[in-house]
Amino acid sequence: MLSVDEARDRILAHARPTGVERIALSALVGRVPAATSVQAEVDVPPFANSAMDGYALRAADTPGKLRLLGEVAAGASSLPTVVDGTAVRIMTGAPIPPGADAVVPIEVADETNAHVAVPAAELGAYLRAAGHDTRAGERVELAAEPLTPSGIAVLASLGLGELEVRRAPRVAILSTGDELVAPGEPLVPGQIHDANSAALAAAVIESGGEPLLLPRAPDDPAAIGRLLVEGAGDADLLIASGGVSVGRHDHVRGAIEHLGALDFWLVRVQPGKPLAFGSIGTCPVIGLPGNPVSALVTFELFVRPFLRAMLGLAGDGRLHLPATLAERIAKDQERRAYLRVVLSRGADGLVAHSAGGQASSQLRPLAASNALLIVPEGEPAGEAGATYDAILLGSLT
Repeated sequence: MLSVDEARDRILAHARPTGVERIALSALVGRVPAATSVQAEVDVPPFANSAMDGYALRAADTPGKLRLLGEVAAGASSLPTVVDGTAVRIMTGAPIPPGADAVVPIEVADETNAHVAVPAAELGAYLRAAGHDTRAGERVELAAEPLTPSGIAVLASLGLGELEVRRAPRVAILSTGDELVAPGEPLVPGQIHDANSAALAAAVIESGGEPLLLPRAPDDPAAIGRLLVEGAGDADLLIASGGVSVGRHDHVRGAIEHLGALDFWLVRVQPGKPLAFGSIGTCPVIGLPGNPVSALVTFELFVRPFLRAMLGLAGDGRLHLPATLAERIAKDQERRAYLRVVLSRGADGLVAHSAGGQASSQLRPLAASNALLIVPEGEPAGEAGATYDAILLGSLT
């Protein structure tokens, strides 16, 4: 049985970068740039402009009463020239007229009869110089992280209508089990709704991938094998939930071994000990446990870093923080546990409270948690008052 770190390393060794595609600016949020920088072709802003609604003038003429030459609005291309003793009414973002070297805000000026009385103004006041954000020819660095709205705003300001990004990894998702019924369909005795398909698809999207949902598979070796081959042929990664343990109706692990190669299938992790990894053809395959909590926690530990590696990103992209456990929570002594907790700010740092039951079948405590608290192997419980590392999944309370 492998440790969490050994299993993760063996999985990550098979991550291959995805290709590159060029997409429109409007679809860039969350996508990973293919290049580390872009070159600015224009100054940003491309011309000196006003930071306020007010009056463009010569600072040397202030304080005083100046004759108004007219008005300049944002987008104007025909500009009057400011000369000694004159001013121009100007709007925020409008180009600075020739001859002006300062702007006086409208709130401190007094306009009457085509003249304006203004207080003293400093040279360059409320004036944004051309290129004060970015100069033409400058290299603008792009972080090796998913693009945010502010990053996209920078690209838009440079005039870029599209950008080359890493192609989102295509992830085929297979849920297995005779008991599974699609959400929204009525249940008969012995059936449960399939939580894994929707949850894993959402986790793939959150991790930067593109989910490809396969039909649910009954506990039938031939059907499972057929769907695994179909998924492996269309995807960069195939994940299956359920059927990876040793039960008489667990067929996923055997199908991976029969159709391709099985690397390992047991990990010292709680929840999620039965976790299979192998390949079918050139497609890596990760078999997750069937219990929804185990499936989502092991996705976080193994699939999320794998998808990020395919996008050229390091680690899991989560904040890891120390937190003090408020109460004792029992665990399997032989396995590293990832306890579902709620982190909150205390007087001396972060405090972790159990989010509820820690059974792998209890989804609501996982949904209520904002972190996974890591209690190492060799310990029978997370002890009250002890400090452990936590993986932050949501916002702090």
